[in-house]
Amino acid sequence: QKSCGKGLFNLTCSHLNLAEKEYFGLEFRSQAGNHVWLEPLKPITKQVKNPKEVLFKFMVKFFPVDPGHLREELTRYLFTLQIKKDLALGRLPCSDKSAALLVSHLLQSELGDFHEETDQQHLETHRYLPNQEYLDNKIMHYHRRHSGKTPAESDVQLLDVARKLDMYGIRPHPASDGEGTQINLAVTHMGVLVLRGNTKINTFNWSKIRKLSFKRKHFLIKLHANISELCKDTLEFTMASRDTCKAFWKTCVEYHAFFRLSEEPKSKPKALLCSKGSSFRYSGRTQRQLLEHGRKAKMKSLPFERKHYTSRYDDRQCRSSPDLLTDVSKQV
Repeated sequence: QKSCGKGLFNLTCSHLNLAEKEYFGLEFRSQAGNHVWLEPLKPITKQVKNPKEVLFKFMVKFFPVDPGHLREELTRYLFTLQIKKDLALGRLPCSDKSAALLVSHLLQSELGDFHEETDQQHLETHRYLPNQEYLDNKIMHYHRRHSGKTPAESDVQLLDVARKLDMYGIRPHPASDGEGTQINLAVTHMGVLVLRGNTKINTFNWSKIRKLSFKRKHFLIKLHANISELCKDTLEFTMASRDTCKAFWKTCVEYHAFFRLSEEPKSKPKALLCSKGSSFRYSGRTQRQLLEHGRKAKMKSLPFERKHYTSRYDDRQCRSSPDLLTDVSKQV
């Protein structure tokens, strides 16, 4: 409990034997009821009021534009599990064809080559999609095509399908624009998106943005002068509360640093008398540093063994993490 967030996160990653850890984070529900990321540089006790009542979720935090940049098989496997969970919860809307294709790759990885009776029994007892009962035949039709593919190859193909989806890596945050219209805000590798439902209606690339800030529950995007000639200099969006607004702003700061900066931003010296604004910053290697490390190291991928359970597909995991929560809690 005396550690900063980075201590718990690093302990989790070392338990998983995970090298490309910067793509992931620990998410939890704050006291105000918002889903937020555990901050690495801030003491855990200042973020979590009742540690015994908090459930941390190890999740993908940064979605690269091309999952082919992921060097380790374990990293790709964990991304696959995230896609799988998002599909089951309806957080990755896509066409029936894409959904069936994604599930067929999951079946190939978990069950091996197509067998009609095995597939039917498995799909009856395991739910991969909210509307799965209408797509069983389509799923099996695609699974039949994947004969001979290994679990690692299935992961690569699944991620290649997922990256082309409109909502890949997008986590919508409800807001309203200056006219009171309900919209969603999201942040990706390219910048800040404005969505109406699941449809993108505006994209503000990082190169267009001069500054991101928040004031109470208002999220502000300030544009460069040459762009603001065509529209307003500052765009304002209203979110549910100051906490939700600040949490989204922090996510934007981290996304910008991870995808745009060449190296981790350095901490600013503290003001002697008073300070203005937030000192929050991204902590960890940037994507560029991760890619450069991968090219220089030329290390062999760390081995891990997948476990398949016939009783519950949710329990499928690698041998390096037999019981993540129990083992880590003992170490803490």
